[in-house]
Amino acid sequence: MTWIFAKMKFGATRCLVMGLVFLLVLPTFLLPLPAFGEEVVDLGGWSREKIDRLLADAGRIPKPGDKVEFISAAFLETPYLAGTLIGSAETAEVFVLRLDGVDCFTLLDYVEALRRASDFERFKEALRRVRYREERVDFFIRNHFFSEWGEAGSGHLREATALVGEEDVRRGEKQLNGKEEGTLYLPGYPVRKRQVAFIPPEAVDESVLARLRSGDYVGIYTPLPGLDVSHCGIVVKRQGKVFLRHASSRLKKVTDEELASYLGGKKGLVVYRPL
Repeated sequence: MTWIFAKMKFGATRCLVMGLVFLLVLPTFLLPLPAFGEEVVDLGGWSREKIDRLLADAGRIPKPGDKVEFISAAFLETPYLAGTLIGSAETAEVFVLRLDGVDCFTLLDYVEALRRASDFERFKEALRRVRYREERVDFFIRNHFFSEWGEAGSGHLREATALVGEEDVRRGEKQLNGKEEGTLYLPGYPVRKRQVAFIPPEAVDESVLARLRSGDYVGIYTPLPGLDVSHCGIVVKRQGKVFLRHASSRLKKVTDEELASYLGGKKGLVVYRPL
């Protein structure tokens, strides 16, 4: 059963734990939540027919990265909208598909799910597999962190940080979700130990940018305890330049910015490559 709503703001600010707290779950209930087993679907300016046409065109693109670039271009100018996911340790998780607005992480969810699909119904099925481990809609198996997301998609994504960074790659142990003072970014969600490979800021030079490919999913590495990245987006290479296609909270929309300028010599990278 599907529950379609108009311009409502719910739940998990997932991109803030990829940007200090994309993990926070701060429900602001404007209307009663959907009943168990229902869905929240808002296609915005899209339609099922538009999605099917996009997927038919994408199906003719042989290279995975080119397909990611093509599909993500359809999201350019989409409004930035955080807090669209519903669920917490105390609030039942609800399957959400909202194309009227995206944050940095839901943009990647939708693009990668569309890449794996051939029509609208398969898009919904793929979105469950992309967003959740075990394909079950559950807050505790949602991929809250970029490295969780990449690892969960291992059949479709390759951890490519070492391929891009080569000998400059570093690895650090993270206690994901655990703040330095002992509190949690996501109350009720367990702390998970994970080794995270990253390219440090000082190593992100022209050679590293040259080894990136269009369609690579990149996270902006953060040294903060408890987090792996502070933001994420998609690499686009065009006319000899390297861009970050992302949902920008500053510009309030999905846009392309030159990656080197965005990094400013102060931000490192984590890279996953579509297979």
